[in-house]
Amino acid sequence: MKVLGIIPCRYGSTRFPGKPLIDLKGKSMIQRVYEGALKSDRIDKLIVATDDERIFSEVKRFGGEVMMTSVDHENGTQRCAEVSRAFSGFDIVLNIQGDEPLVNFEQLNQLIHAFSDATVEIATLAINTIDHQEIKNSNRIKVVTDFRQDALYFSRSSIPFERNSDASFVFQRHIGLYSFRSSVLDEVVSFSPCSIENMESLEQLRWMYYGKKIRVVETTIETPNIDTPDDLAKVLALL
Repeated sequence: MKVLGIIPCRYGSTRFPGKPLIDLKGKSMIQRVYEGALKSDRIDKLIVATDDERIFSEVKRFGGEVMMTSVDHENGTQRCAEVSRAFSGFDIVLNIQGDEPLVNFEQLNQLIHAFSDATVEIATLAINTIDHQEIKNSNRIKVVTDFRQDALYFSRSSIPFERNSDASFVFQRHIGLYSFRSSVLDEVVSFSPCSIENMESLEQLRWMYYGKKIRVVETTIETPNIDTPDDLAKVLALL
């Protein structure tokens, strides 16, 4: 399988404008994400997808590959689809978060490996948790799966609801990395929004609503992302 890794990256974050270009001990955040993803020997081509000249110039400066994309995209999935259409011959498209400067290549390899099962259309990651504060936290996305490890539902709520206790059940928290078969990525960006997606504000529910299966790969690896300026100290301490 040929794998195209894409890092969608925009300048205008609501909570932290310009964060791809912040300095993290001598390197911009987008450079650290790019170099971290390059460590995966399963990715055949890696490219940053942006709509901003400042990010474009920074990626060129450190020697990375970058493509300008439309300013009209609503999310990173649409940006990835534009890049995927420009580069034919790839079987798998990996959507790598541009705000995780400590991205772990082993996570990326886990996602890619999921496609050794020919039935997998989309893959994502989840980590087991017993932290009840996280389970109740609406900013932490939970997922429940079927016996194949395909997602049944993602939610900001605690799922399943604990009407009856079951000590053997382990909650799973979603980690927002995705990989797609190229043909499936083209398909999902054509879907119209749906009510459950709008209510939960979770894009993956749109794909499931229209019948797409999402394979959930269990991981023990989690790296911090930078959503707000308050997240900087935690990441800087780990560098």
